[in-house]
Amino acid sequence: MKKLYRELLEIPGAPSFESHVKKHLRGALEPIAEEILEDRLGSIFGGININSKGPRVVIAGHMDEVGAMVTGITEEGLVKMKALGGMKGDVFLSQHMIIYTDDLEEIPGVTASKPPHLTRGKKEEKPLTFDELRLDIGAESKEHAEELGVKIGQQIIPRNHYTVTADGKKIISKAWDDRFGCAMAVDILEEFAGKDIPCALYGGGTVQEEAGLRGAKTATYMLDPDIFIAVDCSPCQDSFGGDEISGKLNEGFLVRFHDPNQIMHRGMKKHIEEVAEKHGIQFQYYHSKGGTDAARAQLSRSGVLVATVGMPARYIHSTTSMIHQNDYEAVRAVLKELVKTFDKETLETIKKNV
Repeated sequence: MKKLYRELLEIPGAPSFESHVKKHLRGALEPIAEEILEDRLGSIFGGININSKGPRVVIAGHMDEVGAMVTGITEEGLVKMKALGGMKGDVFLSQHMIIYTDDLEEIPGVTASKPPHLTRGKKEEKPLTFDELRLDIGAESKEHAEELGVKIGQQIIPRNHYTVTADGKKIISKAWDDRFGCAMAVDILEEFAGKDIPCALYGGGTVQEEAGLRGAKTATYMLDPDIFIAVDCSPCQDSFGGDEISGKLNEGFLVRFHDPNQIMHRGMKKHIEEVAEKHGIQFQYYHSKGGTDAARAQLSRSGVLVATVGMPARYIHSTTSMIHQNDYEAVRAVLKELVKTFDKETLETIKKNV
C-alpha cells in the first residue's frame, strides 16, 4: 500500500475542516493531473486524458472523517462538543481526543467517564449521547481552558494509533472512512497517467460527506460526469455475527446493491459483476443502512450512472477501524479493469440495462 494512504489517515479533517487534507491531496494530484478542479465548497479533483471523446468518469472518496466541534466550555474547564457525523456517545467514552487549532496545534484531552466507584449502588444511568460528553483537557477553569487555546468552533478528532496487526494482513487506524477512497482515487489516476484509456478520468475527494453528502452534490455538478464511482469504507458485521450481505473482511470488495438513498443501477451492477468475474476479482454483495456520495451524484443535472465500490472495514465511526490488505487489492484491481472498459459503447450498454 502506497505511503499516501497512511499520510492522509494521519491528518485531522472533520466535516468542513478538510483544508489540510485537501492541501496534501492536491500535492499528490499535481504531478499527475492535466487539470485540477475545485468547487466552492472545497471538493478537489484531478483529471487525466481530459480531451477524450469517451465518457467522463469520476472516482471519488470523501476527505472528511467523523469528528466534533467545540461548542462551549464549562466553568470547571470541561469542553462541550457537537458531533460532526454519526457518532455514539458510549463508543467515545474514555477516549483520547485532540482539539486542533487552525494551524494544527494540538490541545489533548480525554472524554470524561465515571469510574465504577462513583456509580455503585446507584440507579443505572441512561447512556450519554455524544453531544452530552465532555472533554477534559486538564483545565482548571473556563479561563484556564481559554488560556490553553480553546475556542468555540475548533475541530476535535480522536488521537490516532496506526497499527499493523500481528499477522501483517490488517491495518488499524482512524479515518479509513474515507481517506482510503481519496488515496485510491489518486492511486488509479497514477496507474493510467500517460496511458491510452477510452475515457476522461477524474479522481479526488469531496467535502462534508459525513454531514449529509454535501460535497458530492456540488462536485458532481462541476464535473458533469457520465459515470461516478464512490469508493468508500462500509461497516462490516463479521465480528458481530452478520450475514451474507453485511460485509466480511478478506472477502473482496463490496457491491452495494441497496441503501436508503441509492438502489444500484442494474446496468452498473451487471457490468461490475461481469468485469470482476472475468478477471477473477473477489467481491461480495452488501446492503447498507447508510449512504455514500453516490446517492447525491446520481441526481446531478439530468442524472448520472453511479455505483459504490465498497471497502470492507470494521468499527467505522469510532476512534479506530480495521481493513484487510487483500480487500484493498480487490478494490484496486476492479477499478483498474473498470476504467479500461468505459468507452462509448459500454456506456450505452449500461444505460440500456435499466
